[in-house]
Amino acid sequence: MIYSVIVDLSTSDTDKYYDYHCDEELSLGVFVKVPFGRITKDGFIIDIKEKSDYETKEILKVYDYEPVIIPEMIRLCHYLKENYLIRYIDSLRLCVPSEYRNGRIDILVKNNIKLTMPYEEAEHLIGIRAKKQIEIIEYLKDKNDGVLESELAKLFTYAQINKLVSKGILEKSEVVHNRQPEVANIESKVINLTDAQKNAIETILNAKKTVLLNGVTGSGKTEIYMNVIENILKNGQNAIMLVPEISLTTQIMALFRNRFGKQIAILHSGLSSGEKYDEWRRIRSGEARIVVGARSAIFAPIKNLGVIIIDEEHDSSYVSENNPRYRTIEIAKFRQKENNSLLVLGSATPSIDSYYLAKNGTYELVRLTSRVNGMDMPEITIKDMREQAKLNPKSVLSQDLVSKIDEVLRRKEQAIIYINRRGYSSFLRCKKCGYIPKCKNCDVSLTYHKEKKQLICHYCGEKYKELTACPVCKNTNLKDGNTGTERVVEELKNLFGNIRILRFDNDTTQRKGSTNKILTEFRQNKADILVGTQMVVKGHDFPNVTLVGVIDADLALYNNNYRCNEVTFQQLTQVSGRAGRDSKKGEVYIQTYNPNHFIFNFVKNYDYDGFYDKEVALREVTDFPPFSLVVKVLVVGKDRNETSSYTLRLYDTIKEMKNNNACITKIKASEAPINRLNDRYRYQVMIWLPVDNYESTLKEIYTHVDKINTGSISAFIDINPINMI
Repeated sequence: MIYSVIVDLSTSDTDKYYDYHCDEELSLGVFVKVPFGRITKDGFIIDIKEKSDYETKEILKVYDYEPVIIPEMIRLCHYLKENYLIRYIDSLRLCVPSEYRNGRIDILVKNNIKLTMPYEEAEHLIGIRAKKQIEIIEYLKDKNDGVLESELAKLFTYAQINKLVSKGILEKSEVVHNRQPEVANIESKVINLTDAQKNAIETILNAKKTVLLNGVTGSGKTEIYMNVIENILKNGQNAIMLVPEISLTTQIMALFRNRFGKQIAILHSGLSSGEKYDEWRRIRSGEARIVVGARSAIFAPIKNLGVIIIDEEHDSSYVSENNPRYRTIEIAKFRQKENNSLLVLGSATPSIDSYYLAKNGTYELVRLTSRVNGMDMPEITIKDMREQAKLNPKSVLSQDLVSKIDEVLRRKEQAIIYINRRGYSSFLRCKKCGYIPKCKNCDVSLTYHKEKKQLICHYCGEKYKELTACPVCKNTNLKDGNTGTERVVEELKNLFGNIRILRFDNDTTQRKGSTNKILTEFRQNKADILVGTQMVVKGHDFPNVTLVGVIDADLALYNNNYRCNEVTFQQLTQVSGRAGRDSKKGEVYIQTYNPNHFIFNFVKNYDYDGFYDKEVALREVTDFPPFSLVVKVLVVGKDRNETSSYTLRLYDTIKEMKNNNACITKIKASEAPINRLNDRYRYQVMIWLPVDNYESTLKEIYTHVDKINTGSISAFIDINPINMI
């Protein structure tokens, strides 16, 4: 039999089938080792046929006779290749833990201990004097499957255990041990569904198309998800539940594990190699029927999917901006079609694209307009920081917000302070000559981290020593730029003394388990204030939080991105929803230097529909999604002139397509806003296509872009890019 293999090598030249023969009968998706030129490479079988047009070599080794890639994901691989120019192997790699592919992980085997005879018989053999041995068998008498020796040894000594083993009373055997991810400790509450929740569940279960669940923060969307999944499981089908942040995964996991027990598996990048491998194995074997995770969980090898749920569907983390570039929702739609399953998109602030599809009937819209506890949404105050700048220009906190924090602390309640950046400030600037230190590899300013006394590039990770004087004019008066989390924490401590503050950003959550530790401590009221970046915005439920303060709320409005209004509205509305989620009233103070921007009036009134109408009208005039398909081709290379030359050639090719009546409405070529990143020069071609009948033109564009990829130049395609950098 002939087996077509995709070798585990990501280059344009090797992005094709290679035929091999094997006397054994193998299945699609099996992981093998094959000869490849003068070397050997691993690969995946993705086709089986009777004969080949070429002379074939023999498969050298079969790592696992059980397929590691299920047939559905092989079809997905072809879909991504055809529609998004993603190489076969890059798609296949998404479906398998990298440590498994590299042979660096294996199952974990541990010793298991259990009784070999009834308790009464064992007790008689031991005798009443051996009290510790009696305690051991008493501990084991109701544990039919036994317990791990390592767990038993925490209560008794290995010597005592081994003595009973030598007597034949206990049996020691090797068992496969699953490494389980840590989850938050959250108590389950008795939930009485509201009429709105019941109606939403019924609508979703009977839906014939994708459902957009638009519910205000605190409206009980998670309970709806769990009820839908419960019904799906009863029908013998399985489920995937996606959340945008790792920090949310552990919280959701705790709620789901309380409800569904061992049927849950969790997948995200924060797991250890062993945990990820064991969870993937449980999914592949069918032991786990519900997968909870971040965007990568959409590639889980789960079969017979009955529902896919994407919570906070608007979140940009569902878009992969690195190779391979993909949109989670597009993968979900493919799997929805493959399984004839339900697809539910949930958000208090849906993306403009999703709401547009709901408004025109492509999606079914389900709305939840009030919180499940009947409490009002927190009152939002927009604070003009231009006044504060006159009174105390050095302070990042308005006097009104400081007063509100003081009130919250006196009431033994909690506050969240949100700022959309990390570090002490965004940059340093010389007040005399205007010099701003930049990364030597990237065309971006360095972020100042006061605690580490370092300047760090948040794009490539390069670190530099703290500056004490300007290298240009030698001036020692260096001014901090925009505010960072460290600076906010410092000012709060100066104002309120010995209060308990937790910082929650990418710098404080690097270590394994740190995210869960911070959130658990705050949930248990071991801190008064949580200061954080975007990580505090998403989905967290802290019953004692009654105040949310937002620093520099208008920062995202100045991004070079057509979605800047949308992102700002979503972030501000979402973080406002963290206040007053229990029985206590919530308040929100949003600080801005641009209070007259139209967005703040919509935020203040929780007026998503008003914001949508305004924003969608702007998109239509400017010809941005959902009224056009925008294709960004990013050309990257080490040599500036060569990269620029390739970009101009591509522009000329696309322009010729446009002149030949291809459905291209507009085309632009330019340097990327960040022209140099990781010591690579970056240029881009932006192409506007109509939203209908663009498929053939897009494929032709892919063909031309694919020709650009050489040893020194790479080209990447983003559809409706979330970032213009």
